[in-house]
Amino acid sequence: MVAAMQAARFADPALTSVALAEMSMPVLILDPAGQIAFANASAGRLFGHADVKGASLNELLARAGVHADTDLLAVSAPRSIPELHLSDGRIVSLAADVLSDGCTLITFDDVSSRVRNAELARRDGLTGLANRDTLAVGLADTLQRGDEAVAVLCIDLDRFKAVNDSLGHPIGDALLRRVAERLCDAAGEDALVARMGGDEFAIVQRGGTQPEAAEALAARLVDLIGRTYVLEGHMINVGASVGVAVAPSDGSTAAILLKNADLALYRAKFDGRGTFRFFEREMDVRMQARRAMEIDLRRALAMRQFHLLYQPQVELAGNRIVGFEALLRWTHETRGLVPPAEFIPLAEEIGVIGTIGEWVLRTACVEAATWPEGVSVAVNLSPVQFHSGKLVETVASALAHSGLAPDRLELEITEGALLNDTEAVLVALNRLRAIGVRISMDDFGTGYSSLSYLQKFPFDKIKIDQSFIRGMGDNPECGAIVRAVAGLGASLGMKTTAEGVETAEQLAAIRAEGCCEVQGYLTGRPISATDAASLLAAQPTHSAS
Repeated sequence: MVAAMQAARFADPALTSVALAEMSMPVLILDPAGQIAFANASAGRLFGHADVKGASLNELLARAGVHADTDLLAVSAPRSIPELHLSDGRIVSLAADVLSDGCTLITFDDVSSRVRNAELARRDGLTGLANRDTLAVGLADTLQRGDEAVAVLCIDLDRFKAVNDSLGHPIGDALLRRVAERLCDAAGEDALVARMGGDEFAIVQRGGTQPEAAEALAARLVDLIGRTYVLEGHMINVGASVGVAVAPSDGSTAAILLKNADLALYRAKFDGRGTFRFFEREMDVRMQARRAMEIDLRRALAMRQFHLLYQPQVELAGNRIVGFEALLRWTHETRGLVPPAEFIPLAEEIGVIGTIGEWVLRTACVEAATWPEGVSVAVNLSPVQFHSGKLVETVASALAHSGLAPDRLELEITEGALLNDTEAVLVALNRLRAIGVRISMDDFGTGYSSLSYLQKFPFDKIKIDQSFIRGMGDNPECGAIVRAVAGLGASLGMKTTAEGVETAEQLAAIRAEGCCEVQGYLTGRPISATDAASLLAAQPTHSAS
């Protein structure tokens, strides 16, 4: 553009004067002494229609709120200034070029929208914090300078989903904005605070003595975020789990530091939430093993590596098998037999427990349908299966497909299934009861609210946790608990099953305390469906339980 102006100027000065005067872009011409010799109408409007002739560029910009300590055009070479912030909020860019006669041609461009849009792209739209990309760039720049200590803290809100589900997303959004304010207050002006998405945040802590400064900030965050919020008349309580990684010991790049802080966060949540953890090398080893297990678990679904075993449940009064509990097993081609305690929690976490649980339910119903009438099959339900909203339909479909009578299917739930969204779970249990399925509470006595749940729902059976059975010989309190539960079951019309019976002494004690059924290695180890059928065929008689 400048070259075109120069050509026009030398071709016809009069035409040049008219062209410059009528241009929509603000244009100034400075004489060789640095005084403004020409300003077009657009330049006049840019600077408030002031009489600018004879002023210097610095004087003119000072009137618009831009103050420079040195002459902006001190260098003779062509130059540009990408952003000048005017007092009225506008942002302009400046481009200057020295002409052949010693004059300087200056053009201005209003870049306010472009600059602000670029700034918005670097910010989280809800909280105004930096977004994930901005944090990564800022962390990388800080690490590259290498002139200060750096720590990365990843923060995840505890119980935030419950707020969204119960109070709605507008309240959830308001809560996130308040959390963002508290994070900024705690982190201080020198820190870079970002929202990574959802209810996840991160802080780049610059300076200080590490890891002491990061530890102090992490403790402060757990305390501050955990304090009560009052939003639109609601008193809301959430918590914070924090993971910390410190450079350079935990990583020298932004990607590694963020990954390791996230691993530490995962550990903090695993350890009970509402706490903070620093990254340790063992965390990465465990996470790699977990990822490998996740890959194998997903493949096991496709490769059909799961199978069921059945453990007998023996009625004490008639000393006969009245049912079996279906137990899920996974035989891996290299790992061998993988304990359920290792893969069931992972299956719940990664969201495949619903598919696995449905397979268990359908398979158990099909295999149990081949057994004599009156023999039931018990299937464990994960708390996650209640959240899908399809549990009742899945059970009904499995019964219809297998032809198994509903009263021969027993669904076992733990207290964990009732801890969250109790009312919805109770609705599902009542619908299952309505189609004839029996419901039992597993591991009774290990939770805090077992008794209160017996008031809310009439279970068909209570299964006494094996920890009480094993402790009966040495701990009188365990015997008292077994006696109390057996009596409670009898008074409420519920059967009681003692789990984990391994010795004749335990069996005698359980019989004396009045339990209805037993299950354990003493009375029968887990066996295949075919062996279960053979075992039942050897019994003299079968009757409904």
